[in-house]
Amino acid sequence: MGRKNFTRIIEENKAMTIEDFKQKALELDKNDKLAPFRNQFEIGEEIYLDGNSLGRLPKKTIEISTNLIKNQWGKRLIRSWNEHWIELPNKVAAKIAQIVGARPDEIFVGDSTSINFYKLAFAAISLQNNRSKIITDSLNFPTDIYVLQGLIEQHFKNHSLSIIKSNDEISISDEAIEQALDENTALLTLSHVVFKSAYQYNMQKINNLAHKKGALVLWDLSHSAGAVPVNLNESDADMAVGCTYKYLNGGPGAPAFLYVRRDLQEKLLNPIWAWFSHEKPFDFTLDYKAINDVQRFATGTPSVLSLAAIEAGLDIMLEAGMEGLREKSIAQSNFLIEIVINLLEPLGFTIASPLNVNERGSHISIQHQEGYKINRAMIEPIDGSPSIIPDFRPPNNIRLGIAPLYNTFEEIFQTIVRIKKIVETKEFERFGDEKLTVV
Repeated sequence: MGRKNFTRIIEENKAMTIEDFKQKALELDKNDKLAPFRNQFEIGEEIYLDGNSLGRLPKKTIEISTNLIKNQWGKRLIRSWNEHWIELPNKVAAKIAQIVGARPDEIFVGDSTSINFYKLAFAAISLQNNRSKIITDSLNFPTDIYVLQGLIEQHFKNHSLSIIKSNDEISISDEAIEQALDENTALLTLSHVVFKSAYQYNMQKINNLAHKKGALVLWDLSHSAGAVPVNLNESDADMAVGCTYKYLNGGPGAPAFLYVRRDLQEKLLNPIWAWFSHEKPFDFTLDYKAINDVQRFATGTPSVLSLAAIEAGLDIMLEAGMEGLREKSIAQSNFLIEIVINLLEPLGFTIASPLNVNERGSHISIQHQEGYKINRAMIEPIDGSPSIIPDFRPPNNIRLGIAPLYNTFEEIFQTIVRIKKIVETKEFERFGDEKLTVV
């Protein structure tokens, strides 16, 4: 749905009042097939639209974590390694594989997203040692770019990093990617869903363009795993990384995951040699020999406490199904955009996300020159309104993350009405320009 279609809808609904939008939200919630899943999460009084940064706590996670600490650790101690823990990474990996369209033996779970990105980027560049060009874009998550810069500075000094610039800070065309690729390209790496604007690349098309030039592709799925349908196998993806604490609701700092296509696993070597990637780690030999599967990208001992906490969120998502989640995400984001155009654009807001649902993830960015102060006013109300938690990304983006498992249409309606009031009453003026440590 593009701007023209939204304009048509706005024209058709221009007589709608705020009360009309409220009733529409209530009706949509009444017919929401996924509504019962909200009851499986800890829900407070706040309106939470930051699931694209940290997902809500599943109630089942409390039970799992309590059992692990009190019984598996507290009573069974080291015996729990053989009874529960040693197979936990593979168990969690198999569930993530279903969500991202991969085989279970193509997913490794552990370490952080940045460490996994480092391992795969290093391995890919080393494999493509006759090529010296690395490509990314200016919309990519900065950490990924930092890792690439560090690799060039520390290990691959004859390589260069090409950063494709966006013309609108929202998207980058497939044609721009195609023009940047050439026979000297070793690696192309992009975020599948861009962290600021939620622009979504056509993964299969980009993979095809890169493969025609002999380049490998490394995707960051941090804002797409659990938010949009991802099919790594069908799109012929080479490699990917992603986090589990956003839409997968794994908890703060939960272990990340990586994907390596099965036929590439023997060719790519983990630059961090460690015992859990060894062929026989418990033989304790002094010579390293990498295991011949995706586990070769393991490093140290699995983080059992945080690893176990991921599983409940994955189970909920698998029960709900990505098809239904995506359908609701589209309906909610379209509803949000419709209200923004009606109520907020006259107040100086602009939409900084694609209007075409096929090019958009599950969060919407709106911009205002006082965006940060408005964001603070949403979180810290003074009139008894519930706290509304979005997040802010410089220079003036308020990100509204939609998590269909627990967000309602009424919450979206209340959020936009609240923003309208904050601007009209100039409530945001009570905040200065100083930024909180975490925004």
